[in-house]
Amino acid sequence: MHVFATSFLALYLAHLLTDFVFESDLLDVGRRNRTALAYVEHGGVHLLWAALLLGLSSPVLVRSLDFYAVIIGLTLAHLALDWGRLRLVRLTTKAEGTFAFVAGQLVYMFPVCVAAGIIAKTPLRELMAGLAWIQSRTEQALLLLVVYVGVIFGGGYFVRLVTKPLVRGDLGLAGKTTEELQNAGMYIGWLERFLILTSLLLQSPATVGLILTAKSIARYPEFKSKRFAEYFLIGTLLSLSIGIVGGLILLKAFYGTLRLK
Repeated sequence: MHVFATSFLALYLAHLLTDFVFESDLLDVGRRNRTALAYVEHGGVHLLWAALLLGLSSPVLVRSLDFYAVIIGLTLAHLALDWGRLRLVRLTTKAEGTFAFVAGQLVYMFPVCVAAGIIAKTPLRELMAGLAWIQSRTEQALLLLVVYVGVIFGGGYFVRLVTKPLVRGDLGLAGKTTEELQNAGMYIGWLERFLILTSLLLQSPATVGLILTAKSIARYPEFKSKRFAEYFLIGTLLSLSIGIVGGLILLKAFYGTLRLK
């Protein structure tokens, strides 16, 4: 069970890093235009992180042929799912929406589960019977990284998709373009979710209130625009919700409870 959990977390962290941290805008455009070099580069990044994280978390696996077969197969599956998702977006002539993004992330979990199962060599019935919460230090460390990367960067992508329809056209802010507003919001959101996660992990929920207060004060002059106020509130509350969910997961993993002191 521990081998499965460790392998799953390491390989899923590789997916998150590849798609949300080390995915440049140029590379994303290249994949959307079906450029072979962009797919090779994207696959290389995934392969590197999968090998590095899985090798560091379970060094004994490096001596097994299954290790190399699994990370190569998972990388090919990752690229195939990317191609299929972008192909579907192209055929429907619509930009990727919130539902497509969430569904895609859930689909990506399936090959990661299969890969972890192959490495663990544990029958499915035995695996389900022994399913327990994260226990070892390695699993806790990997879960910490998965939650932080997923909430901060993956959550940012999700918030941006949800609020994108709200920033079409003029928000009534003089001297600020839509792109500048989105970029500023993205960086603020990264820092905001990092602080929320860390505050809950350190069992200091009052800090979350201070974060939101400081953010509101900084943005107060811009609330004169009704459309911006709506954009700000939706984005902030959604970002806060994602951060809290991630924080609760970490509380359960590290303290065994969802309650704060």
